[in-house]
Amino acid sequence: MIKLIASDVDGTLVGDGGGNLDKRIVNMIKAAHDKGIHFAIASGRQWVSIENVFEEVKDKIFYISDNGAYIGINGRSLFINKMDEHTAKDLILDIRKNKDLIAIVADESSYYIEENKEDLINWIRDGYKSRIKLVDDLSNVKDIIKISAYSENIYGKADDIIEKYSDKLLLNYAGKMWLDCTTKGVSKGNALKKLQEAFDITEHETMVFGDQDNDVEMFKVAYYSFAVKNAAPVAKEAARFMADSNENLGVLKIVNYLL
Repeated sequence: MIKLIASDVDGTLVGDGGGNLDKRIVNMIKAAHDKGIHFAIASGRQWVSIENVFEEVKDKIFYISDNGAYIGINGRSLFINKMDEHTAKDLILDIRKNKDLIAIVADESSYYIEENKEDLINWIRDGYKSRIKLVDDLSNVKDIIKISAYSENIYGKADDIIEKYSDKLLLNYAGKMWLDCTTKGVSKGNALKKLQEAFDITEHETMVFGDQDNDVEMFKVAYYSFAVKNAAPVAKEAARFMADSNENLGVLKIVNYLL
């Protein structure tokens, strides 16, 4: 019997960077909740974005945000994992030196950017429905939980960052535009495991959905691991099962069949 469902958002439940949620997905979450099934939204997004997008069911879901650095429910923080201050400052400086990348820093409550890229800021605020602030110097942000490097097509542009910090931080691509960096040991999978332990739920009672390499750690703690049809190859290889694409509402089809 499935007792816990977790799903990524962008590229899995909705399109990349999309803020609109199909009403049928809202009804699916309500139906799962009514049957006593816990539902977690696991995303690289901040919890504010998750709460805004899932407004109708925000009291019925857990937020696993910033790739597991934050766990919460209905505006309440349950678990926060901060980055080492010195490592965070060094990473910000290195991203800043790379002219192909833009650094975006997250603390518990907001995103921060030091480059006045109006289109990017508006897209994050309006598309992702996130909270973002323009600051003079990202190095002054305290209690950082995630640092992201952004580029319109990031593959190959952040290789120097990955090489330098792979032994210090967990680095994952989140779609073609983002490289997310968090503290070692922080992942969607470890966050999901905390929920499993809290509710005494096993891997065989857990179902997860994802499309990128930052979802692979979730696949490792759930027997019913699904990659959507449009997923990256690394996610398809790691998942045990396949669902239809996000555009064809693959998650909805599987969960409704379960219900």
